Amino acid sequence: MRSFLVASGLLFSLASAVAIPAKNDGPKNSKKFTVELGPRPYYLVDDMDEGPLKTKLESCSEGPFRVSDFVFAHRGAPLQFPEHTVESYSAARRMGAGTIECDVAFTKDKQLVCRHSQCDLHTTTDILNRTELASKCTTPFTPATENGTAATAKCCTSDITQAEFKSLCGKMDGFNKKATTVAEYLDGTPYFRTDLYSTCGTVVTHNEYIDLVNGWGLKFTPELKEPEVDMPFEGYTQEQYAQDMIDAYKKAGVDPSRVWAQSFVPDDIFYWIKNEPEFGAQAVYLDERVDTPEGYANATASLSGLAARGVNIMAPAFFALTKVDNATGTIVPSEYALAAKAAGLELVTWSFERSGWLNNGGDYYYQYVKPVINNDGDMYTVLDVLVQKVGITHFFSDWPATVTYYASCFGL
Repeated sequence: MRSFLVASGLLFSLASAVAIPAKNDGPKNSKKFTVELGPRPYYLVDDMDEGPLKTKLESCSEGPFRVSDFVFAHRGAPLQFPEHTVESYSAARRMGAGTIECDVAFTKDKQLVCRHSQCDLHTTTDILNRTELASKCTTPFTPATENGTAATAKCCTSDITQAEFKSLCGKMDGFNKKATTVAEYLDGTPYFRTDLYSTCGTVVTHNEYIDLVNGWGLKFTPELKEPEVDMPFEGYTQEQYAQDMIDAYKKAGVDPSRVWAQSFVPDDIFYWIKNEPEFGAQAVYLDERVDTPEGYANATASLSGLAARGVNIMAPAFFALTKVDNATGTIVPSEYALAAKAAGLELVTWSFERSGWLNNGGDYYYQYVKPVINNDGDMYTVLDVLVQKVGITHFFSDWPATVTYYASCFGL
């Protein structure tokens, strides 16, 4: 390794001490705000192959680093903080994320809360340690058996009320399928994350998230999660669910231009386009059809038709936007990316910093470029292609600092 990381580490405190006022379209709760990135971006730059991109990123080592709307904080900062908690959102803000995500699910009393899945409380909170609440779970904890049957549990936001939800502690997402006790089951944080800050994350309702992010003057990207219960749920329809999410922003007086509503469910997107056109104009169609070769081909072929129906923004996982040019061995835009551009569609993508080590070619998110991925620094190579050649306008990241460093360097 070259001395860049060490030298930058010595000077980092000086660079990050420069106060950069956050762009603030909403109410302010502080007069001055300092973006701080920590050592990870420097580690990644130092790990890059030599070349013009590395040289450019090295030249930006002392900042200034700024809040950027390009940076979408995916669940906050869940690489190190329990997702969808005040602590996770606060860390994302500190790292320069201009837009913060709340995945929206509903409780038994039909109130909206922030959870990545309607039924992930057993892996993201301490609900299984709360006897009175664990008994309400859809599937109570069942230990693993000696014959290899995995431990199971399923606890949903719709199993409990909002008040009961607020009594929970957020934890790092994960579980141990070999567990024979609840304590063992909850101890399953992936190897590339940490439990350092997983003491008792403060879970939030959707309205609390709006108040928090609005107070920081940042922007919003709520995702309406696909229900895991039959709809209508006790008379609560999908349409009412979609409307309730938007109504929360209208009630709070948030301008639609500050909101990127998301969904994997096409009917949600079309509902917003028809019934809430100001919000629908910036609705993000999360496209999971690309996960299979057949689905990828069908998704690519459908893009012009979706644009004709009023969809403006598509968001597949970032692997779907690049490929390797076999003739040159370089990363280039994919067929999907080119078709989206031809259809006049904006591209948002997800999710950076969810893959762990890249020295073996990466995982799901790098599957189309795996042959040319061999170190963690290659993350920035892929990001650069996504920005400079594909033309993405926003990028979700589990650790916003990594993307903020690039965004500040390139003026995004």
